[in-house]
Amino acid sequence: MARKHHYRLFETRVGFAAIAWNATGISSLRLPAPTASETERSMARRLPDAAPGEPSADVQAVIDAAIRYFEGDRVDFSAVAVDLGEQDPFFARVYDRVRTLGWGETTTYGAIAQSLGVGPEYARDVGQAMAKNPVPLIVPCHRVTAAGGRIGGFSAPGGAMSKARMLELEGVATGAPVENPAQQGFNF
Repeated sequence: MARKHHYRLFETRVGFAAIAWNATGISSLRLPAPTASETERSMARRLPDAAPGEPSADVQAVIDAAIRYFEGDRVDFSAVAVDLGEQDPFFARVYDRVRTLGWGETTTYGAIAQSLGVGPEYARDVGQAMAKNPVPLIVPCHRVTAAGGRIGGFSAPGGAMSKARMLELEGVATGAPVENPAQQGFNF
């Protein structure tokens, strides 16, 4: 039986975000985009059957925490209940590992693979898991970088520029050039 999903758009300092949930936990988080309509389209692509809803106190607490995050407050999402749906077993292990990364703590795709007991050839698989992450911030994929500290890709609005700005928000001096500086990221 499919779980019923609800969602709510909300505004942050850097744009419009959205969160979706079901009876088990948070099932989707869309990072801020410049317009509410762009965010709503992103949510509809991820969960086409989700309906707007009134968040519970627990969901509202996650919304409030996300708003504070983009204001620069140190926020910990590690205890948030999630429902990531059907996942490739390796991706589920990657998400569990990445959830242990704290504020301002970064690692590489290859280091995540190594910590899971697989070889460096799995770094691409880690990157694919990050690109498909349904709940960024809660599974802080922005804290996973490419080898040598390069930013790497980021599938959120604004791409790699947004990833760099999120890391800088957490006090991580990226110093690495963003691979496509023409992308527009969060406007901090």
